[in-house]
Amino acid sequence: MRALSSTPAASGIDPRKSDPKTLDAVAEAAGVSRATVSRVVNGSSRVAPKTRRNVEKAIGRLGYIPNRAARSLVTRRTESVGLVIPEPTTKLFGDPFFPRLIRGINSVLAEAGQLLVLLTPQSAHDEEQLGQYLASGHLDGAMLVSLHGADPLPGFLAERGVPVVVGGRPTRGSPVDVVDVDNIQGALQAVRHLIGLGRRRIVTVTGPLDMAPSQDRLSGYRSALAEAGIHHDPALELAGDFDQGIAREVVERFIAAGGKFDAVFAASDAMALGAMTAAQRAGLRVPQDVAVVGYDDSPLAQFSDPPLSSVRQPIEEMGREMARAMLAQLGASRQVPRSVVLATELVVRGSSEG
Repeated sequence: MRALSSTPAASGIDPRKSDPKTLDAVAEAAGVSRATVSRVVNGSSRVAPKTRRNVEKAIGRLGYIPNRAARSLVTRRTESVGLVIPEPTTKLFGDPFFPRLIRGINSVLAEAGQLLVLLTPQSAHDEEQLGQYLASGHLDGAMLVSLHGADPLPGFLAERGVPVVVGGRPTRGSPVDVVDVDNIQGALQAVRHLIGLGRRRIVTVTGPLDMAPSQDRLSGYRSALAEAGIHHDPALELAGDFDQGIAREVVERFIAAGGKFDAVFAASDAMALGAMTAAQRAGLRVPQDVAVVGYDDSPLAQFSDPPLSSVRQPIEEMGREMARAMLAQLGASRQVPRSVVLATELVVRGSSEG
């Protein structure tokens, strides 16, 4: 299991300045007791507003930085939240989805004074260790994304009272907060667009089918064909694993085997670009011979040749909603688990213009 986090030492802060003894200096500067300073630092409501302001001014003048370890003994909080992504680090840093999600999450947590800790379990054993680590209170809560199969971790943590938020619909129902994107509707928009262009042999390149977003995007693809009265052909469903190279290879094999198609809907932009490369290498023109639509509306889409049509999902807003849901759970009262589903939008560019 790998973990990355932002720490005071890493950011150039002198750890000596967080020595608890500096509480005395703040108390002397503010003209109050050490206990009063401690109450202000720990967010207690049992401090008069004027006194609180005086203490806060003294803290600012002296540059006092509270000791998180000491503070956690009082508040029983670490002021740190974990983001669990059970993917290889090559995919974590190579897929544009994850940096945008992390940016959204961190923008909300940082404003609330929370540290974000990135956890990347690489095996079932890693995930089991991680579950015990989180259940032991080392972090205040956990946000989980990119779950595969019936992952037991959300339910395991929820049963032990750990605040949990899942990004994307988990394949196993758990009593946790969920922030998702309307993947079925996004796929419907994309395939309806291709059908509206007169395309009938529409290939789809799927993500891993043990993941809920991949299942939902495939479901939307099939529903769009069914409502248009187009025969469902399993041979047009190719597995791409959210990987550009794999998508290129499966489409190249499809073409080499004599497969005929006039459009591609891929469940990610990276896979759409892989499919587009395969088509162009085979001498097919995009969009004249093969129209292509991806999913994510990542920066990759705007700079391909031709520019890629794509389903825009609000990735950073998804991250912000996950962080807000986590902060709500960490508040004064525990909320009933809730589900947030964000809308998608089709952005049409040169790869599928009529």
